[in-house]
Amino acid sequence: MPDPIEVRKIPIASVTDASGLARLIDDGVLEADRVLAVIGKTEGNGGVNDYTRLLADRAFREVLVERGTRSPAEVARVPLVWSGGTDGVLSPHATVFATLDPASAPRSDEPRLSVGIAMSEVIRPEDIGRPAMVETVAAGVREAMKAAGIDDPADVHYVQTKTPLLTLDTINDARRRGRDVVTEDTLKSMDVSNSTTALGIAVALGEIATPRADQIHRDLSLYSSVASCSSGVELDRAQIVVVGNVRGIGGRYRAGHGVMNDALDADGVWAAIRSTGLDLPERPHPSDLGDRLVNVFIKCEADPRGEVRGRRNIMLDDSDVHWHRQIKACVGGVAASVTGDPAVFVSVAAVHQGPSGGGTVAAIADLG
Repeated sequence: MPDPIEVRKIPIASVTDASGLARLIDDGVLEADRVLAVIGKTEGNGGVNDYTRLLADRAFREVLVERGTRSPAEVARVPLVWSGGTDGVLSPHATVFATLDPASAPRSDEPRLSVGIAMSEVIRPEDIGRPAMVETVAAGVREAMKAAGIDDPADVHYVQTKTPLLTLDTINDARRRGRDVVTEDTLKSMDVSNSTTALGIAVALGEIATPRADQIHRDLSLYSSVASCSSGVELDRAQIVVVGNVRGIGGRYRAGHGVMNDALDADGVWAAIRSTGLDLPERPHPSDLGDRLVNVFIKCEADPRGEVRGRRNIMLDDSDVHWHRQIKACVGGVAASVTGDPAVFVSVAAVHQGPSGGGTVAAIADLG
């Protein structure tokens, strides 16, 4: 049985601010050496050259080294998944997952939060967007499930990943070795990396059969209901964080999930929150949540039809502001109106992550 989990959301006051993590450790809420993973939003442009992810990564790892006993090399293996871009009302923040001494956690036979992590094998640039990457990610997800003590895929409610995307350097590396890449558009490669990873998650959880090469990033009927995939230049393999529930693990927290069917689907966010086990009225209000909701984790995508609920929009035709930023701001506002808190995790590029034009929603609640 894995150790129980403590999970806290902390604000990020500047691009290099990790003081919230330091306070959690100094106040004895969690131990530096027990931190399993961090999932956060940084305030950069969310693109290929978003340096704020690197700055946040360095700041948080420095705290783990300074306040713990793990070496820098050991801390370097802790998954810190940073999603860049806090457009609209979204606020920079991080959600920290750590194990607890079982003797200090509330006992319960009910399902409670468990987290498993894994690092996949190296993903070569020529494999991004292709079946080899699907297989590599699927193997990593299965490994992370074992670490979490989860046998039944139905007990998995959230899989957060960070994978490599293509840069000019990695494209040239593939060329030097006589290989081609799926695209030479580095920004598009972010979407492709995310979508390929999502299919790997779906395969590992038995949501779909192994897709053909021509279905990757094209067959929008294929998706995972729990995948949340991000990509960047920080790594050359998949960082995988599996979040689910295990009976008997103890602790205060429980995960749930749902999907948004489109960018305005606030009911989908409420359904994910309700699935954590929180007792809510039929028509809930943010005030009904009190301090029991830790966070929600949402993927979003501009509908490829260029419309929402029968009304057309111009996100995909806008040459001034990329649709990544527009849809993120839109869904961030919808999510914040549900939770009453702008510090929600909303990430773009959601192909194969929930229904087309919508996205996945995971929630973690404190059941006390």
